[in-house]
Amino acid sequence: MQNYIKKAAQKADILLEAMPYISKFHNKTIVIKYGRSAMTDEVIKTSVIGDIAFMKMVGINPVIVHGGGPEINAQLEMAGIKPNFINGIRVTDAQTMQVVESVLSGKINKSIVSEFQKHNIKSVGISGKDGLLIEAVKTTAGDVDLGCVGEILSINPAVINSLLRDDFVPVISPVAGDKDGNTYNINADIAAVEIAISLNASKLVFLTDIEGIREQADNADSLISSISPIKALDMIKTGNIKGGMIPKTECCIKAVQNGVESVHIVNGKISHSILLEIYTKDGIGTVMEEN
Repeated sequence: MQNYIKKAAQKADILLEAMPYISKFHNKTIVIKYGRSAMTDEVIKTSVIGDIAFMKMVGINPVIVHGGGPEINAQLEMAGIKPNFINGIRVTDAQTMQVVESVLSGKINKSIVSEFQKHNIKSVGISGKDGLLIEAVKTTAGDVDLGCVGEILSINPAVINSLLRDDFVPVISPVAGDKDGNTYNINADIAAVEIAISLNASKLVFLTDIEGIREQADNADSLISSISPIKALDMIKTGNIKGGMIPKTECCIKAVQNGVESVHIVNGKISHSILLEIYTKDGIGTVMEEN
C-alpha cells in the first residue's frame, strides 16, 4: 500500500511540475517536424502521436510537418528506381516525384491522421499543394538539374489557420506546387521553419534521431540544453557543429531570428521526449532562443 501511495504521489508531483507549462502554452501554436525513427518505428510512432494528442487535449494547437525519406527509398526500390542524391539533395525526376508524392501525401500523411483518430482527435491531412499553402519554384543548383526539387517562394497560412479555428490538427506533407500546376519536393525541415514563421508559432520542435546540439560533436555526453543563435553560428564556424547538424541548426537559427520564440531539437526515440521537453523545467534536448 505504501509503495502504491508513493508512486501515486510521484505522479502528482509530475502533474504539478507540468501545470505552469500547460497554462503558459494554452492556445499557443506549436509546429512539430516529425521524422526519422519517431515515424518509422511503430511503437515510437504510437507514443509520439499519443503525446501530441495529449498536447491538443490540454489546449495547445499542434501543427505537424512530416518527412518520409526512408519510406520513399523503400518504395523507390520496390519500383525499381535507384535513389540518387547530390550533396544530400534527392534528385527528383518526374517518375521519382510521383513516388515521393504518393508516399508523403498519401501513405504517410493518412497514416498519421489515422493515429490521431484513435485518440478521438480531429485531424486533417494536407500537402503544401492544397490551397497553395506552399508556393515553390524549381531549385537551381548551377549546372546540375535536380528535377522536381523546389525552393519555397511563399507560405499561405490561411488553410492552416482555418483548420486550427475548427479544432483540427493539421498534418502537412512537404509537397508543394506553383501557380502553373507543377509539383515540387520540399525539404521537410525547411518547410517546418517557414510554416512556423508564417503562423507566428510559439515553438518549433524537431523530432529527430539525435538528442540535440553537442558542445563537442562526437561526445554524446556534451549535450547543450540551451543555446543562442549567436553561439550556434560560432560553433558552426569553429566546426563544433558539423555534418548533418549544420543545416538543422541553420533552420533553428532562421526560425528564432524570424519570430519563433524557441526551437527545440529532441530525440524522438526517447519515450515521451516531446512532453519531457515542453512540460518540464530542464527538458531533455536542446532549446534555441534569443538571450
